[in-house]
Amino acid sequence: MPTDPRGLRVEAPLLDAWLRFYENPPTPFTIPGHKQRHDLVGDVVAGDVPLYAGLDTMKLTAGVLADAESRAARLWGADVCRFSVGGATQANQALALTLGSAAGGSVVVSRTLHRSMLLGLVLAGLTPLWVRPEIDPATGLPLGVAAASVDAVLRAHPEATAVLVGDPSYVGTVGDVAALADTAHAYGVPLIVDAAWAAHFGFHPELPRHALQLGADAMVVSAHKTLPAWSQAALVLANSERIDPARLDAGVDATHTTSPAGAILASIDAARALLERDGEMLLGEAISAVRRARERLSDVDGLVVLDGPGVEPLKLTLVLPGTGADGIAVESDLLAAGLPVEAAERDTIVAQVSLADTTESLTRLVDVLVDSIARHRGPSRPVITGAAYAVTPVTEMAPRAAFFAAREAVALRDAIGRVSAELVAPYPPGIPVLAPGERVTAGVLEALHSARSAGVRIAYAADPALETLRVVKG
Repeated sequence: MPTDPRGLRVEAPLLDAWLRFYENPPTPFTIPGHKQRHDLVGDVVAGDVPLYAGLDTMKLTAGVLADAESRAARLWGADVCRFSVGGATQANQALALTLGSAAGGSVVVSRTLHRSMLLGLVLAGLTPLWVRPEIDPATGLPLGVAAASVDAVLRAHPEATAVLVGDPSYVGTVGDVAALADTAHAYGVPLIVDAAWAAHFGFHPELPRHALQLGADAMVVSAHKTLPAWSQAALVLANSERIDPARLDAGVDATHTTSPAGAILASIDAARALLERDGEMLLGEAISAVRRARERLSDVDGLVVLDGPGVEPLKLTLVLPGTGADGIAVESDLLAAGLPVEAAERDTIVAQVSLADTTESLTRLVDVLVDSIARHRGPSRPVITGAAYAVTPVTEMAPRAAFFAAREAVALRDAIGRVSAELVAPYPPGIPVLAPGERVTAGVLEALHSARSAGVRIAYAADPALETLRVVKG
């Protein structure tokens, strides 16, 4: 079994600096303003050590962050790594700025990408050339983006400067990243992968290789999703053949805070060191626990459990229509049992597993799921494709132009045919149904209505009630 986590400090310079801060606590005359006092607002500030004049000196003379980022780059086989305390959101937007130019330009973009990258296109002045994922008719869920689809777009748009995809998908399906990399490179452009859900890929023989191993030029991983790191902890990793490291540094520096939370940085470093030292063992235990959970759930009549070589081993995704049970009712039972899940809507439940999970935690989850589905069982219903994957986007103007255009709020029914000035997405997963610069169609409104009817929260719209939509004037 792993040793005391403090034993990681020898290989984790930021973790070591965080521990030393509390072993010999200073009397700081720097920010943060709580000055390490817990008697004012309570332990909510516990562990909050700044990078500047905390983990390092105010002038960063110890170089602990650069050391930690270098160690992560070596572990993932990258030329460069930067830590993000703004989650994959900041890392994605930094990459968008890396790809941008004064003249704007266009990039091939998978419609499964998170809103953060799409708003990154706004920041960078890039125009998306959309490519949609394949949809599994049996589940209504997305598979990977086909290399042939990317090839067709690149052939039709030789001006495109990069390919951006999200893989694995939010529901855990895994695409052929190696084929996507070969396709992009055949046209002389880089492949960028938002692999936010795949920080653990490549560290156990039963897991897929990570995107850089498969030929991608850059990837983003969220350390807080499947590794034991603080919320907002993420990394952006890149190789320099097709990605300019200086541009990447400039993109990161332009989008991150100048007061990064040292605890988040230290947790990235600690999670990296743990992954390097004990990752294969811990991941093996979690993978075995999920395998047993899938076996039990597969015995539930009518329940579809995503599984197989195209499915991420630590994502537990259930498709409910065959059981007749409503996922919102099942979620209520899970919440009552103290078992919140990553996502729940009428037809789908997604439980995220990490290397911190155990056989005991998965057994408890499955026990409640089996009982709840039995309690709420009803007539089977047809499988419906999720709203985020059902819409064919129609781009009328560049996202940046639409984002900054004069706008007006109109009744939803009057928005059909107009150009959206805002981004609207069911959350989770945060994949837009409508993005700035896209035409509002009847299909868009139908998808939003379908998502709300399935119990999904519609996020980011200026009008939370979604009675109005902001569109470009004129």
